[in-house]
Amino acid sequence: MARRNKRNCRNVNGILLLDKPAGFTSNQALQKIKNMFRACKAGHTGSLDPIATGLLPLCFGEATKVSQFMLDADKRYWTSIRLGVETTTYDAEGDVVETRPVDIGKRELERALKGFEGEIEQLPPMYSAIKKDGEALYKLARKGIEVEREPRTVAIHELKLLSFADDVLELEMACSKGTYVRSLAHDLGQVLGCGAHVAELRRLGVGDFDIEEAVGLEELEAMSPEDRDALLLPVDEALHDIPEVSLTSLAAHYLVQGQPVSVPHSHEPGLIRLYEEGERFLGMGEVLDDGRVAPKRLMLKASEIVESEQKA
Repeated sequence: MARRNKRNCRNVNGILLLDKPAGFTSNQALQKIKNMFRACKAGHTGSLDPIATGLLPLCFGEATKVSQFMLDADKRYWTSIRLGVETTTYDAEGDVVETRPVDIGKRELERALKGFEGEIEQLPPMYSAIKKDGEALYKLARKGIEVEREPRTVAIHELKLLSFADDVLELEMACSKGTYVRSLAHDLGQVLGCGAHVAELRRLGVGDFDIEEAVGLEELEAMSPEDRDALLLPVDEALHDIPEVSLTSLAAHYLVQGQPVSVPHSHEPGLIRLYEEGERFLGMGEVLDDGRVAPKRLMLKASEIVESEQKA
């Protein structure tokens, strides 16, 4: 059965910007879209809670090789936070732990929010996918088990208060990878002394990608296969922040054989994007201390992809 499914799948390559609907885990959304494209290989770029909507870049085929760069990218969110109600999951899906009266003015709220800007220590929630001794924390939490978690240093680049009325505030925020908006809401509630949880959450951006570029699930379902394929972005669209280096065809030939090569201009040591004659994207390289460029994470040619799939 597995072999038949493998033969029936397609060699799809590229990045799809999905506007994830509420009620789906990131993996559920991925599997649905993967089946829709009949893709052989696919992965998502960081979990969004089922309650959350918004931008979820999906990587197909060779694009899975650059998914880590989107996992590590800064994120942007819109969220509404309800004050006065604390829940087990720190969001609206959890059971209510405690309710408290809210007697807070806008100035007091703005002062409290200031304390969350910049680098902060954040304790991940128990209801998260982080693993403890090989088991996800949320599975332990469902059993009523709470374990000690290590605080993480995250960065809140921007925290903008959009509105505050009827004990609900709306925020827009830009933050580093690994930031839990639910933990921020919970911690804000503790600072204010009334408790709080995330009522709604929407991801607006991942790195340079914006929600305005994303497509919804229902829209995808209504499209023809050809129109869906046309939505896929090139693999290197996720790497604009990384310096670009163009190789001659001869240098590219040796590089794809695994050999470091010399380049005409000097570059700082670190990761770079590699192109053959400024056109075909070869993948990621690394500038060595001696100035040569070594292969790091290379893309397969279309013919090589077909050959590898046939061998599988």
